[in-house]
Amino acid sequence: MSTLSARGSGQFAIGGDLPVHRLGFGAMRITGQGVWGEPADPAEAKRTLKRVPELGIDLIDTADSYGPEVSERLIREVLHPYKGLVIATKGGLTRPGPSQWVPNGRPEYLRQQVTGSLKRLGIERIDLWQLHRVDPKVPQAEQFEAIAAMQKEGLIRHLGLSEVGVDEVKAAQKVFTVTTVQNEYNLANRKSEAALDYCEAEGIGFIPWFPLAAGSLAKPGSVLDGIARRHAVSPSQIALAWLLKRSPVMLPIPGTGKVKHLEENVRAADIALSDADVAELGALAKAAADGTA
Repeated sequence: MSTLSARGSGQFAIGGDLPVHRLGFGAMRITGQGVWGEPADPAEAKRTLKRVPELGIDLIDTADSYGPEVSERLIREVLHPYKGLVIATKGGLTRPGPSQWVPNGRPEYLRQQVTGSLKRLGIERIDLWQLHRVDPKVPQAEQFEAIAAMQKEGLIRHLGLSEVGVDEVKAAQKVFTVTTVQNEYNLANRKSEAALDYCEAEGIGFIPWFPLAAGSLAKPGSVLDGIARRHAVSPSQIALAWLLKRSPVMLPIPGTGKVKHLEENVRAADIALSDADVAELGALAKAAADGTA
């Protein structure tokens, strides 16, 4: 019997009352190329979703724009009624075509997307709904107030933001309780360091998207490659283990449409990085940020 499990990643309580294992699953890649349309291998995508809770993962991150609508629909088809699972979704982007993402933060559109997600997921309340992007063409306050209104109506339990800086989080906090921030963050891209530090200080969950990216840092003979060899794992697994070690509010959501890759990602939950490993990786990440790696 396999003991492979995400439980080794520890727990974090979203909003203080919604505990999840810190290693989650991103459901963007169970769609077609360019995050558009049906997956190339629907059967494998469904097998991957089915395997998610079997591996102890209880946080699944999706969005109405993934497909669009495909990811949410497949999640319901395979996993409904979500016993023991937290399904987080997002809204606020339109999809003109493959790999195209256009913000739309008009209050009526945000409401349309929330009600659509509720229907597709087959639920009465979304555990965690995140504003996918703050629309620069719509006053922030209008977007935040529209979201807060839907929460007050009972359509949403907890609220989060995506791709925001500290100032935007603070502005939103004046209107509703921000429970998560989802920004691009990985070993090679630490531009959201200030946002992460703020989230840690405030007890806000930080969901790094594109968590496995390491780029040239993972080249053969690199520090990352050497640490991976010492632990007999891949550089991407070390990059994921580093994220989990980086902060107790970190909630990585590596995504894939393949069971094999999912299982490889989950193995990172049990990698015990030493202080020396962390120091080496920290120096590597700083060098990458400074452009000297």
